[in-house]
Amino acid sequence: RTWGSRGMEAAAGSCRAPLPAWWGLLLAVLAAGSCQGNSVERKIYIPLNKTAPCVRLLNATHQIGCQSSISGDTGVIHVVEKEEDLNWVLADGPHPPYMILLDGNLFNRRVMLQLKGTSRVSGLAVAIAQPSPPQGFSPGLKCPNDGFGVYSKDYGPQFAHCNKTVWNPVGSGLSYEDFDFPIFLLEDANETQVIKQCYQDHNVPRDGSGPEYPLCAMQLFSHMHAVTSTVTCMRRSSLQSTFSINPEVVCDPLLDYNVWSTLHPINSSGKVDPEKEVIIVATRIDSHSFFWNIAPGAESAVSSFVTHLAAAEALHKVSDVHLLQRNIMFTFFQGETFDYIGSSRMVYDMEKDKFPLRLDNIYSFVELNQVALRNDSILWMHTDPVSRMNETVEAQVRNLLDILSNSSIGARVTLQEAGYSQPLPPSSFQRFLRARHIPGVVLTDHRTAFQNRYYQSMYDTPENIRMQYPEGLSPEETLEYVTDTAKSLAEVATVVARALYRLAGGANNTSAIQADPKTVTRMLYGFLIKMNNSWFQSIIKPDIKGILGDVPQHYVAVSSPVNTTYLVQYVLANLTGTVVNLTKEECLNPEKTPSSEKEMYEYAWVQGSLDANSTSRVPYCVRSTVHLSKALSPAFELRQWGSTEYSTWTESRWKEIRARIFLVASKELEIITLVVGIAILVFSLLATYFINAKADVLFSIPRDPGAVAY
Repeated sequence: RTWGSRGMEAAAGSCRAPLPAWWGLLLAVLAAGSCQGNSVERKIYIPLNKTAPCVRLLNATHQIGCQSSISGDTGVIHVVEKEEDLNWVLADGPHPPYMILLDGNLFNRRVMLQLKGTSRVSGLAVAIAQPSPPQGFSPGLKCPNDGFGVYSKDYGPQFAHCNKTVWNPVGSGLSYEDFDFPIFLLEDANETQVIKQCYQDHNVPRDGSGPEYPLCAMQLFSHMHAVTSTVTCMRRSSLQSTFSINPEVVCDPLLDYNVWSTLHPINSSGKVDPEKEVIIVATRIDSHSFFWNIAPGAESAVSSFVTHLAAAEALHKVSDVHLLQRNIMFTFFQGETFDYIGSSRMVYDMEKDKFPLRLDNIYSFVELNQVALRNDSILWMHTDPVSRMNETVEAQVRNLLDILSNSSIGARVTLQEAGYSQPLPPSSFQRFLRARHIPGVVLTDHRTAFQNRYYQSMYDTPENIRMQYPEGLSPEETLEYVTDTAKSLAEVATVVARALYRLAGGANNTSAIQADPKTVTRMLYGFLIKMNNSWFQSIIKPDIKGILGDVPQHYVAVSSPVNTTYLVQYVLANLTGTVVNLTKEECLNPEKTPSSEKEMYEYAWVQGSLDANSTSRVPYCVRSTVHLSKALSPAFELRQWGSTEYSTWTESRWKEIRARIFLVASKELEIITLVVGIAILVFSLLATYFINAKADVLFSIPRDPGAVAY
């Protein structure tokens, strides 16, 4: 506005002739409009601020997800709480297209395919079901990551495409459909109620006939820039980058970082000696759901990586850990939901000598999969029946199974073998088996199909793994309260830690190796309920404290590292690292300190806890063996965007994501208003023109009759 007034002054001063009167009137109208536009918009529209969109993802051959038109999609709201309500939308309603407010219990494949096949629907807003649908809800595939694991027509064809075991029987595949209208999740029950009230006031059919105008409408904006497939969008982005000064990228690869550390420090920029043996312990740290960045992943991811972290802490506390003949690598893979991005990249780097370890260094592989929903405290051990046909591998796998079983003696967890003829469930271990026959085991709470009825869905929440807290606890008390789930996962971590100690060559009694339930309960609270808590605040660097949002989500995304990666990195450093007596300057620049062994360790200057007598923190320096390695599919390194060997998932870019409701008038009234407005505008312009043309007559100053002219 300041620029506008100065511009007007400059223009007035530079013109010899005075501006016509109509020009000044037009400027005054525009100035008034710019001042009042925002307030008028607020009076017309009610924005919906707590929503999550369905966005477009692409792979080598397909596009999936949702999008709106470039200017957003609008429709009259109709609330659908039972299947019979769909008749109004699909056939009877006189005011299509409709924006449907859909009850979460009806958000299923059958209903969605009905809506997908009609032009009478312009969009969808989904209300979260409370409680979670009892029959289960998984928009993922029945055979997750099919085609990118180890089983194929060349390796165990009888197990390929989940022929032997359907791992996710409730999977509807809804997340892998392509919808040409926007779909949003309503996260706030209050906003859902506002929409329902607007519908009740204006849109409810009266006596079987359609409601009268004005009607309550909704507008959803989620236009996606990428189309067709990763091959198409990456080619377009590449051409833009090559020939355009201001390239417009239309999609980005899903990428992040894997987190890894070792029990004994190794040179992260060098190579481990070929004769050195390393045990890999692995888990995934990402999840997914139908809606963008809504990925609580309580059972599918968090339960396993929290158990993994607790086992790492328990092992690092063992007094003779430095005497173990084999090293242990704790590995946390990102992007595993999308065709094993993290694990395939690590295998690729090992094969290309871009990682400190080689595949030949791997002695055995232990993976923690979904472990929180055990029946009768049984944990199932899954192995690969194809590689076990080799006598050497069979002997090593049998030894691994025996050690794991013996480690559970006396614990409240029982380990049982899933069966020799049972294939591996979807797991990172499969990507390693594609490269080399490695003895390994995958630990899960299910023998065949998943116990998790909410796999890759918004309902895979703390409630799904039975996390419960007493009423009335403060946030700090909740953080410290040891739940039954935490105790249960600590038992699993204890068994795993004891088994790893034996596998690494430990000979002493393992009864002292014990995972801490208090650590587990803190992690569950931080990764599932509230990231912005006092413990997480104390263990991260001051310059990244902005990552601590309220509600944790574990989607891999395209900007990295994501919150989950950072937090797993610093939690692992806190649990396994050492506090060293270095100043801030020395900690931030360890290469200047001769004894720092920078190539062996990572150093982090963390915030520390609040001083008891003030609001300031007591920071300190942590030395650990925790490192990050790239979790970007090799397909993008090789520019093989149509690869069937590696993941090719990308995420479309977009300009804006928003939703709002408002009252809409009838078409007839809109046309009348437009015509009247145009008529008034034309009349005003004509009137202004004639007034300006006769200004010397209309606004002339009469002569003073008493004046004398000489």
